[in-house]
Amino acid sequence: MKYWKYYLLALLVIVIDQLSKWAVHTYMQPGMPGEIPLLGDWFKLHYTLNPGMAFGVELPPPYGKVLLTSFRLVAVTGIAYYIYRLRKNGMHSGLIWCVAAILGGAIGNLIDSIFYGLIYDNAPFTAPTPWFHGQVIDMLYLDLYEGFLPDSWPLVGNMHVSLWPIFNIADAAIFMGVVFILLNQNRFFHPHPQPAHHAEHRSDAETATEVA
Repeated sequence: MKYWKYYLLALLVIVIDQLSKWAVHTYMQPGMPGEIPLLGDWFKLHYTLNPGMAFGVELPPPYGKVLLTSFRLVAVTGIAYYIYRLRKNGMHSGLIWCVAAILGGAIGNLIDSIFYGLIYDNAPFTAPTPWFHGQVIDMLYLDLYEGFLPDSWPLVGNMHVSLWPIFNIADAAIFMGVVFILLNQNRFFHPHPQPAHHAEHRSDAETATEVA
């Protein structure tokens, strides 16, 4: 159980992510007609498809998506093994939980890429095969800001800015895992020295062993 509890967290992220995508695909219309406000106008459910990497970036067709999906498959295998190594080496449990959340998110989006072209028939029309060409389902829409920055701001004054990320549960798990690792670097990667009384007990035990 010392290893598997971390993999169970990854599995939980995958299940929640896939159920949310199934529900969105089954019960929502794509785009603005199917939008559901959750918190006013700035947080909504919005069914959209992401054909490539983050922010919709795509690799050149026809085999760019296959290369991307293959890379993701290798990456999740490496992350899964990394969790085993972290636990075996006695690293901070908080770090391992964060990596497990990242693993679950990565696998969640990988499932979309491999199977959704076949299951949900959402592969692009130009795709040579539905396998490995599925599009990722996104639905969490943060409509934060769109407009021009104030003229008084140096360098970026009067620049048009659009801050409206659309993501899914898998993306959120990856993002939160990375953020928590960055915020807790000192705790995760720089173990605190043992308390003095532990050192004293160890020294007494070593002395007794030497005398014996």
